[in-house]
Amino acid sequence: MGDLAKIFKAYDVRGVVPDELDEPTAEAVGAAFVEVTGAESVVVAHDMRESSVPLADAFIRGARARGADVVHAGLGSTDLLYYASGSLGLPGVMFTASHNPARYNGMKMCRAGAVPIGGDTGLNEIRDRAAEPSGVTREPPGSLIEKDLLPGYAQHLRTLVDLSGIRPLKVVVDAGNGMGGHTVPAVFEGLPIELTALYFELDGNFPNHEANPIEPQNLVDLQRAVLDTGADLGLAFDGDADRCWVIDERGESISPSVITALVAARELAKYPGATIIHNLITSLGVPEIVREHGGVPVRTRVGHSFIKAEMARTGAVFGGEHSAHYYFRDFWFADSGLLAAMHVLAALGEQDRPLSQVVSAYSRYRASGELNSAVADQGEALRRVREAFADRGDFDELDGLTVTGPDWWFNLRASNTEPLLRLNAEAADDGKMTAIKDEVLAIVGKVSE
Repeated sequence: MGDLAKIFKAYDVRGVVPDELDEPTAEAVGAAFVEVTGAESVVVAHDMRESSVPLADAFIRGARARGADVVHAGLGSTDLLYYASGSLGLPGVMFTASHNPARYNGMKMCRAGAVPIGGDTGLNEIRDRAAEPSGVTREPPGSLIEKDLLPGYAQHLRTLVDLSGIRPLKVVVDAGNGMGGHTVPAVFEGLPIELTALYFELDGNFPNHEANPIEPQNLVDLQRAVLDTGADLGLAFDGDADRCWVIDERGESISPSVITALVAARELAKYPGATIIHNLITSLGVPEIVREHGGVPVRTRVGHSFIKAEMARTGAVFGGEHSAHYYFRDFWFADSGLLAAMHVLAALGEQDRPLSQVVSAYSRYRASGELNSAVADQGEALRRVREAFADRGDFDELDGLTVTGPDWWFNLRASNTEPLLRLNAEAADDGKMTAIKDEVLAIVGKVSE
């Protein structure tokens, strides 16, 4: 069996197949999942990786051996699994390693209603139970029902954002050989959208480029195709299609902070006075725009577990992250890249201006993007930065160190998994942003020398 301590992360299970994650491990986790959740029925879906079917089958054996019935949804995106968990009222497991290379696989788990399972909400207990199986095998085992949930998923998204009346749009979608190639055609069918499909063939070896749109090199083909076809916009999905990146008609990348602000404004038009969640490295423009539209912005730490917890606590209607994860109360507080994309399509298709003009109202500051520095003594680096900016701004330590000045801010925080410090900086103009960024990086660099 694989090394459970290594593959169980803070929010999911992920590891190299078969060295770290193999079928006996998946079977043991399936049994433990049923024991910990007390589930009588479980829904399971998987992505297009070569290892996903055998791993999912092994998990299902373990779950059924503990007496649980299993609804097997087959191929799906992660947000399709959330739809399944929410609409069926069942705990669920998605087999995917998201944007990781082909040799990886993993599991994303949730309780009924798509409530996430993380380290302190059951994941660690599942790990411990899987390490020392103690349950009794049931005879007969639970039943297995295969169910195609794609049509229901597509219909549900279309009830949340009505695109039937938009003007005709030319859209390029780069699925990166991931699950967007499975879900996008089902959702766009019959809509006034002329679709140009890039890499829709499901292939867990990712023969064209990594299915990780946060990396600029993975957007090059999409940007070129938008310009070559004269498209109105481009959309790029990650491997399990729960994240979406947007390209405008000029081939320019649009910051997820801008998309967060745009979708927040649309959700506030539907739910006046509602709460909107944003993490602490999204643009200052996000809370400003939320307030201007009558909403209540709430700032959280980085990470989907913190976003989802705050959304549940506050009843927020929407949440956005810098990583292009977008969360919706109407979607069981879960994230869906395709639902966010549909909001962008609606905003564009309801009027005649190009996307670059539509989003200009939501883009107010100049950002550095996330910059990583390898630093062994992270505490010393943070201490020196704190000392250098001691009398120049306001400090908070919600997640790492955030310093806010009159027209700028930066956040410096440690990676949870690597000896890295991550810097995000933003200011009213490029000159100020560059100056702040370079000063912080210089201080950090002296510690790592």
